[in-house]
Amino acid sequence: MGKLNYKKTFLLGFGFFATSITWSVYNAFMPKLLSNFITSSAIIGFIMTFDNYFALFIQPAVGMYSDGIKTRFGRRMPFLMVGMPLAVLFIFLIPNYKGLATLVAALLLMNLSMSLFRSPVIALMPDITPEEERSKANSIINFMGGIGSLIAFFIGSILWNLSPKYPFYLAGALVLLSFIILFTCIKEKRDVINYEQAEKKINFKEGFKVAFKNPSTKFLLMAISAWFMGYNGIETFFTRYGEMYLGIDVSAAAFSFTFISLSFLVFAIPAGMIGTKLGKKKTITIGLIGAMAVFFILIFIKNILIIRVFFVALGIFWAMININSYPFVAQMSPIGYLGTFTGMYYLFSSIANIVSPPLLGVVFDLIGFKWMFAYGLFFMIIAFLFIRKVE
Repeated sequence: MGKLNYKKTFLLGFGFFATSITWSVYNAFMPKLLSNFITSSAIIGFIMTFDNYFALFIQPAVGMYSDGIKTRFGRRMPFLMVGMPLAVLFIFLIPNYKGLATLVAALLLMNLSMSLFRSPVIALMPDITPEEERSKANSIINFMGGIGSLIAFFIGSILWNLSPKYPFYLAGALVLLSFIILFTCIKEKRDVINYEQAEKKINFKEGFKVAFKNPSTKFLLMAISAWFMGYNGIETFFTRYGEMYLGIDVSAAAFSFTFISLSFLVFAIPAGMIGTKLGKKKTITIGLIGAMAVFFILIFIKNILIIRVFFVALGIFWAMININSYPFVAQMSPIGYLGTFTGMYYLFSSIANIVSPPLLGVVFDLIGFKWMFAYGLFFMIIAFLFIRKVE
C-alpha cells in the first residue's frame, strides 16, 4: 500500500481552492448582476448554465486529451498554464461590464477558460495518490475548496457591500496565487505514480465505451447528476430566493451560504476518513438521507436564522456525498483513463448544472420561490435510488 503525501496533496488543493472560490463568487453574485438587465428567473438560470455547456463538450475532451499528451511540463500542467491565467483576466473583466452584451461576453470567456483546466487539475489528485488513499486525498483538496467557498461567501458578502466589483477581484487574485503555487510545487514527472505507464492515447469512442462498460459506473454517474440537480439549483438561486421570498438583502443571503461552506470545511477531512472506513457507497448514502431530511424541513421554514442552523447540517451531509463521489468514479478507472473518467464525472455533473438552474427558474416563474427546497428534495430522492443500484 502506498502512503499519502500530505504536503503534495495540500499544495494540489490550491487548484480546487481556485475553482471553488470562482464558482462560489459566480453563483452568489452573477444572478444579481444579470437581474439588472433581465427580470425572468428562467432566463437568468439559462445564462448561469453557460459554464456547463463548455463543461459538457470541452471538459471530457480535455480530460481525454490530457491522458495521452506528453510535454516537458507533463500531461495536465499545460492546460493549467493556459486556462488559469486566462480565467484570471476574464474574472477581472466581469464586473467592469458596460452593458448586458459585455457582461455575457466576459462570463462566456471566463467559463471557457475554466473549462480548459478543471478536468486536468482534478485528475492530478488520483495521478499522485495511491488508490486506497484517494478518499483522504479528496477530503484534503475539498477542505481547500471549502476554504475557497468560505472566503467567497463570507469575505465576498462583505466586499459586495463596498463594491460589486470587489468579490470578483478577490476571486481573480486568489486564482492567480493558486496557479503560481501549483506551477511551482507540482512536477508531474517527479510526483505522478507510474508516470510513463499512465500515458495512453484515447479517442472519444473508446473513452465513452470504457466508462459505460460497467453498469455500476453508469448508475453512479446518474446519481451524481441527480444530486447536483438538487444542490446546484439551490446554490445558484439562493441569493434570489433570499431577496424575493425571505425578504433579506443579497449580501445576507450570500452570507447564509457561509454556514454550509464552514461545516463542509470542518467535516471535509472526517468525511474522507469515514469514506475510507465505511466505504464510499455507504457514506454517500448516509449523506443523501441526511440531505433529504434537511431539504424536507427547510420547505416549511422562512426564518433565515433557523435556515442557517440547518445549513450547518446540510454542509456536513454534502461533504459526505461530495468528498467521496469523485474518488468513487476514479476507483472505477483503468490505468490510463483517469482523465477520461474525470471528464465523465464533469460531463454528468455538467448535464445537471445545465438543466437545473433554468428548470428551477421556470418553477419560480410558474409557482413561486416557495418550492425551492422541495425541488432539491425531489432530486436527492432520485440520487438515492440510483446510488442503491451501484455495486
